[in-house]
Amino acid sequence: MIITDLFGRHCRLPDLSHASVMTAALLSFAWFMLLALFYTAPGIDVSVSEFFFRAGNCGLHEAGTICGGFPVSREPALKVLRQFLFYVPHMVGVGVLVALIVQLAKPRAEWRRGRIAELVLSLVATGLGPYLLVNVFLKDMSGRPRPNQTLFFGGSFGFEPAGSFAGACDQNCSFISGEAAGAGWIICIIPLLPPKWRKRIGWPLIVASLASPLLRLAFGAHYLSDVVLGWLSSPVIFAIVFAVANAFGLLRDRDRPA
Repeated sequence: MIITDLFGRHCRLPDLSHASVMTAALLSFAWFMLLALFYTAPGIDVSVSEFFFRAGNCGLHEAGTICGGFPVSREPALKVLRQFLFYVPHMVGVGVLVALIVQLAKPRAEWRRGRIAELVLSLVATGLGPYLLVNVFLKDMSGRPRPNQTLFFGGSFGFEPAGSFAGACDQNCSFISGEAAGAGWIICIIPLLPPKWRKRIGWPLIVASLASPLLRLAFGAHYLSDVVLGWLSSPVIFAIVFAVANAFGLLRDRDRPA
C-alpha cells in the first residue's frame, strides 16, 4: 500500500496536451541543439558504444580489422525483454484506440468532446512521429549504419555522425531509433491516463520507456544520439500537435481530472 501510494503521489509528468506554441518551439530547439552537439562531437557516440562492445579474435581476418560484438545482445533473457518492450507502445496505442471507441460508442449527448479530441490527437501524434517521421522517412533515408554495422565495431561500413545522410545503409538505418521514439510517446500518454490507471501503471510505463532505448544502445543496434533524439522526437511532435490544437481552441471542453 505504501509503495502504491508513493507511486501515485510522485508519478507526475509534464502534461504536453496543454502545450503552447512556445513550449513546442522550445522542445524543437532543444532537439536541434542536441543534434548539433552529436554531429559536431561524434566521439560521444563512439565512446558510449565502446562501453558495450567487446573486441574478439579476428582469426583469419586481415590485420587491422576490428572483430567482436555486443555481448548483451546475446543474453536470452534480455532478448526476450527487448521483444516485450518493443510491443509496449503498440499495446498502449491499442489502449488509446479502445478508449476512443468507448467514448464514441456513447450517445452523442454524453460525449466528452475534449477527451475525444485528446485521444484522437494522441493517435495523430504517434502517426506523425514514430511512424511517419522516424520509420518511414528518417530510418530509410538517413543512410546511417548501426554501430554493429560499422568498422569500429566489427562491421563493414564507415561511421557517420548523427544527422549525416551520407552513410552506406540503404534501409532500416540507425538514425533515429524507432523503438526509442515509441518509448518517448509512452511518456506523453501517461499524464492523459485516468488517475487510478496512472497510479497503477504510471511508473511501470516510465521504466519501460527508459529501458527500451537503453537496451537498443547496449545491443549495438543504435548510438546514444539515435536513442536520445529518437526518444525526444515524440514529445516534440506531441507538443507540436497539441500546441496547434490549443491555438485553434480544439481542447476547450476538457473535463479530465488531475
